[in-house]
Amino acid sequence: MPTMWLLRSIRIGVGPGILAVAVVLGTAGYGLFGQSNARPAFQSVSIKRNTSNWSERFRHGMGMNTNASLLLLIQFAYANHDNPMLGHSLPLPASEVAGGPAWINSEGYDIEVKAGANADPKQWWLMWQTLLADRFKLKLHRETRELSVYVLTAAKNGFKLPAAKPADCISFPPGTKPRHIPGKVDCGYVFGPAFGLSAGNSRAYLAGLGLGMVGRKVRMADLSRHLASILDRPILDKTGLTGEFDLYLNFTPDGALMGMPRGYGGPANPNLPNIFAALEEQLGLKLEPANGPVEVLVIDHAERPTEN
Repeated sequence: MPTMWLLRSIRIGVGPGILAVAVVLGTAGYGLFGQSNARPAFQSVSIKRNTSNWSERFRHGMGMNTNASLLLLIQFAYANHDNPMLGHSLPLPASEVAGGPAWINSEGYDIEVKAGANADPKQWWLMWQTLLADRFKLKLHRETRELSVYVLTAAKNGFKLPAAKPADCISFPPGTKPRHIPGKVDCGYVFGPAFGLSAGNSRAYLAGLGLGMVGRKVRMADLSRHLASILDRPILDKTGLTGEFDLYLNFTPDGALMGMPRGYGGPANPNLPNIFAALEEQLGLKLEPANGPVEVLVIDHAERPTEN
């Protein structure tokens, strides 16, 4: 099921140093994936401006359909969707999108889409890219920039990642809402941070337990993207781990959780470590601040869509 922090109000911030221009996208904004004439597209699209309270964005799953800003749509549509379990997606960190007019982060839109009966779920994000190019006249290019990052490595005493237990996994295709199915496990998905999550029971909301993150059959790439979103900073994974593991992590909220709504998680719990110490003590992982090359999406052009 989706987490609230995915729907945060987005900030734009990028480092000043441009290293190289990696890819220039076509005028339709979809050249990133090498599409030529045939572009996967939704069967129907309806777009309407949402003028309600902007904070309403925090209440909607995935942030893709209700009161979504163009910036947030870009962050989802152009994120890395390489998890073998369909439907597990995280937006790009705000620092990996640059440029564009101010309204792309201050105006929300309600968007209804319908894919054809035979649409390939693996092309869902390409259809969103087509929508953005056609209706928002979006044009993008990629640049590699030197940004503030976190480097993820093994801690001094080595990894402490629990081995993945056998599970009957289920996959939720993009565009469908994950839901609990008895006897099935939503594998490859990191749930949280959420208040009161316990390692023994992901639904146990206990006072004073702090924040928790849980997941079954998770890969390091999944955890890295999750950490990048809640810390609002790219993660360079230097662990070299490619296998699956089960995830249980408890920590106290603090100012490092820049990718989450202000005040999320309640007051700090002095009996719990912060997220950096928790990663090291509980999982044997170390996050260290550094500067490193990061591929950034640069918005060259965007227009407000006509409503229908």
